[in-house]
Amino acid sequence: MAEVFIGAGSNENAEENLARGVRLLRERFGAVSCSPVYRNPAVGFAGDDFLNFVIRLATDEPMAGVMRDLREIEDRCGRDRGGPKFSPRTLDLDLLLYGDYVSDDPAVDVPRDEILKYAFVLKPLADLAPEQRHPVDGQTYAALWRAMAQSGPAALTRVDWTPEQAPV
Repeated sequence: MAEVFIGAGSNENAEENLARGVRLLRERFGAVSCSPVYRNPAVGFAGDDFLNFVIRLATDEPMAGVMRDLREIEDRCGRDRGGPKFSPRTLDLDLLLYGDYVSDDPAVDVPRDEILKYAFVLKPLADLAPEQRHPVDGQTYAALWRAMAQSGPAALTRVDWTPEQAPV
């Protein structure tokens, strides 16, 4: 069984869409656990702040099936794929990690490179799995977060909300 980590984010009806996304993930995969939620400015475009967090689940589903399921859940939550890459999102579900799998295929970004680039990905991952190690870098997510946090202030704020609190 693979342990899977998914980055979740939204800046359009964020609480509603994120809660629905988690509910749909539970319906599809069973038990999930969620990191704390963080608010951060939009990256790559001027827009409303995003809410971001990381979800952990375990599955026997092949990675391609998980990726297909994530895309379907995004679509069910109103995801518009017609705009530019950096644009508002009803729901963004990114496969961050699929066990210790490391892809040599440029079309399959696993482990997702955003883990080491963005505080809004690394911090919630470090909250959820602090002692787990990045499959390429070899460092724990807690150590990676400490290093990132020391390099400058992160533009993210912990939010007192969880996906389980919103009506769906």
